[in-house]
Amino acid sequence: MAKKADKTRARLPRGFVDRHASDIRAVEEMNARIREVYERYGFDPIETPIFEYTDALGKFLPDQDRPNEGVFSLQDDDEQWLSLRYDLTAPLARHVAENFNDIQLPYRTYRAGYVFRNEKPGPGRFRQFMQFDADTVGAPGVAADAEMCMMMADVMEALGIARGDYVIRVNNRKVLDGVMEAIGVSEDGQKLTVLRAIDKLDKFGPEGVKLLLGPGRWDGGKEGEGDFTKGAGLDDANAQIVLDYIDGKAGGLENPTFQSGASELAQIESLCRAAGYDESRISIDPSVVRGLEYYTGPVFEAELTAEIPNEKGDIVRFGSVGGGGRYDGLVSRFRGQPVPATGFSIGVSRLMTALKNLGKLGQDPVLPPVLVTVMDGDTEAMAKYQQFTQKLRAAGIRAEMYQGNWKKFGNQLKYADRRGSPVAIIQGADERANGEIQIKDLLEGKRLSAEIESNEEWREARVAQLTVSEDELVDAVRKMLAAQAEAS
Repeated sequence: MAKKADKTRARLPRGFVDRHASDIRAVEEMNARIREVYERYGFDPIETPIFEYTDALGKFLPDQDRPNEGVFSLQDDDEQWLSLRYDLTAPLARHVAENFNDIQLPYRTYRAGYVFRNEKPGPGRFRQFMQFDADTVGAPGVAADAEMCMMMADVMEALGIARGDYVIRVNNRKVLDGVMEAIGVSEDGQKLTVLRAIDKLDKFGPEGVKLLLGPGRWDGGKEGEGDFTKGAGLDDANAQIVLDYIDGKAGGLENPTFQSGASELAQIESLCRAAGYDESRISIDPSVVRGLEYYTGPVFEAELTAEIPNEKGDIVRFGSVGGGGRYDGLVSRFRGQPVPATGFSIGVSRLMTALKNLGKLGQDPVLPPVLVTVMDGDTEAMAKYQQFTQKLRAAGIRAEMYQGNWKKFGNQLKYADRRGSPVAIIQGADERANGEIQIKDLLEGKRLSAEIESNEEWREARVAQLTVSEDELVDAVRKMLAAQAEAS
């Protein structure tokens, strides 16, 4: 036996979580509904490995010996760096490029899987989480982007989210780049700061964004209060151009980049309206900013606008539960030739939490198993108990045979209670000799037991228990489960 000091301490890695039955089932239920919509739109599944060569992930390669900035990395036996995938898009781009001559373009595909971020974890921010993506590769027109927006609206409704409780918001990186050109911002770091400022509109409002576009902002609102976020350093006139753009007043910008992006947005809007998706479902919104640098055209976000209780019961707005856009340069990186692409990614865990809190998932929970108890440990009796268990399973009823210390029968009923088992199957020597089984309604028994004051009354009442022949096992259990369902 290991000494106490030699025991390994059980601990969960920071930024990771264990998933339990209710969440796993909720995700499977949700993903099945999403998959049905994707399939209806003509998308097919594909699966890529969780590891890729690090250089395939592109911009996440840092200038240092160990490439671990943003990604988890290791070297294989031939000293090449491998990394856990950061998202599902870069692996798709590698797959398309590697199999380009065998793929029918446009290539329409979907996939769900875990992605990994080597970043500082925080509340609601994990290092491993699931995404569910759909992408079209090889379609250069904005009709493919418009279709993505329509599909995401259909996904929201397939998940039971009512119209008015969600919106797909659409913008265009070319429009954003045109605004940057108009204010003379060309340095990548300053561009990123401007984009981050725009992205904070919902949080800080126009005045807060203006500070972030200019000198910077103190978290407390006044100088010296809280942490300081350095601004983009724009003067008041250029900061006002950005604010006018966010407010939809930048239509007068004449540079070609801005006009190209504005034209694409007009086309997307026209296609969506013609297909019956009004502004309450798909909306052109200049404040949409997607973080990843590889977006080259239209960008979009799915936002929940309903007020939803969180895990603590507080009413909150969940906001964005997915997003995507056009990334015409990602496959081209491997091919050296233009390969247009557009896609959408759903944040599975975040959306699942919102749906559960709305009562849209997990409303048909999986029943705990019927428990076949063990009264005798001899071979003949155990064979009977196993036979009963398999008979129930073959009839489609969840069932398990007790596997603990069978000599303490009270422990078996305690186990059934902790498991939430609805029914217990009991056969002692006398019942076995008569070819009979006792079936105990544990849910009704629990309810009635509160009304019985003594052990003597309990023994006389034979609470919620009946005796049937072995041949009647399945029918009797089915009737008892149906009665429980009706009562609940």
